[in-house]
Amino acid sequence: MVRSTLLTASLLAGANTALAAVCGQSQYDPAQYVCWSNQFLCPIKAGEPLSYCAGACYSKFMYTCSSSTSTLSLLPTVPQGTAFRLSASNPSEPLLHGLPVSATSLTLWIGGTTSSYCPVAQVGAACPRGNVTSFVGYEGYLSMNVMVPGGQAAYLSPESRIGYTQAHSAYVPEGSKRTGLAAYQGGGLVNLNGGGWGWAACPSTAPGGSGSYWSLVARNETNAEGLATWGCREVNLKVDVLGTGPSEFGAWQYS
Repeated sequence: MVRSTLLTASLLAGANTALAAVCGQSQYDPAQYVCWSNQFLCPIKAGEPLSYCAGACYSKFMYTCSSSTSTLSLLPTVPQGTAFRLSASNPSEPLLHGLPVSATSLTLWIGGTTSSYCPVAQVGAACPRGNVTSFVGYEGYLSMNVMVPGGQAAYLSPESRIGYTQAHSAYVPEGSKRTGLAAYQGGGLVNLNGGGWGWAACPSTAPGGSGSYWSLVARNETNAEGLATWGCREVNLKVDVLGTGPSEFGAWQYS
């Protein structure tokens, strides 16, 4: 997503080969581009056309454009400590669109059910419901919204998957990235790490739990072509804030 967000409209006109429509003086493929004001072309990414603002194409999952000044600016990040959920967004993929991001087997997936645990004998009625996967952000780090002492940190693995630490453990696989996963209020979760190309959902069956799962994978220059051949679909990760302040925990711990 980041790589394609700020493309100048002037570079897009000649990028397509299947020409079927006209925008201004340029021909384009409407399956791949959208024409703004009959003169500006922006690409369609993850089933949604990028918007246009003052000479740039942008994603609504990361940016906003002032209607009065035509100024492009970043959306605000979700306030520190405020819980939020994630869901897949791609209107052209009805099997995927709107599915929640769920935690199971120390990995995030699209669809399926959330796996969690709470020691009822010790915690009793204070146990969170644990049936929804939610997150919080602290000082540039993404974490699971859990009650367990020490929390559970989220990270981007060397295999381009989002994992999270086991409760009572700080272990993160070597080569993982703890920073660079930004949640924008009114927008989406964006991978700001160098070379990030957004997200993909790949057909899969996750261990544990039940229901239909899709593997959530961070797209990049290295894996993008392979993901397409494996039947993966591009998606955005929509952020849904759970209230405006500190929220109740999503689980004691995600398992």
